[in-house]
Amino acid sequence: MARTRAATFDDQRALILARAAELFARRGYSAATMNDVAAACAVSKATLYHYFRDKPALLARIALAHVERLEAVVAEVRVRRLAPDAELRALIEAFMTVYADAQHEHRVLTEDVKFLADAERQEVVAAEKRVVAAFAATIARVRPELKPRATPLAMLLFGMINWTFTWLKPGGALTHADLAPMVVQLFFGGLPAVRHSVPRRSARNSVPA
Repeated sequence: MARTRAATFDDQRALILARAAELFARRGYSAATMNDVAAACAVSKATLYHYFRDKPALLARIALAHVERLEAVVAEVRVRRLAPDAELRALIEAFMTVYADAQHEHRVLTEDVKFLADAERQEVVAAEKRVVAAFAATIARVRPELKPRATPLAMLLFGMINWTFTWLKPGGALTHADLAPMVVQLFFGGLPAVRHSVPRRSARNSVPA
């Protein structure tokens, strides 16, 4: 008789992935050990190995899960069949929402993929290229005459949003929700298009005179 999976298996696996991503993001993948991961997850090392055979397998799952989530966001936006400019705006806003809740995973994706074995790294890179291609296709629909430059434009857009984890800190005056419309305005209209507004967190904390 096949061994059944415990009802808590998926929850425990998700917790391990989240805690490992935070550990790798804060300490660095190379410096962190499986003992460190087990301690961060409050599980035994034997339990940890029940879920992941080694540290590279854990890294691969963190990176793949994150980029798969980004691909799912693209699919969710596209199924809405929006006009091209509305679709691009929706994609930017949706990605910023994901990044707000996955800053550790995103740091691991951008900084630690180089540690993966070739096959796993190629799988992650292929998924990333599909995401870029999706943005490029939408940009080309917004401005058909720019189709030959759509991929570089998509890369420039990702250059604006992919590294926010290095400077946009949780608990600061500016949130990802505040930043998303600024990115949209800047990408669509350049600096003159960016409107001045009070960050949401500052507005909430302000006291009327």
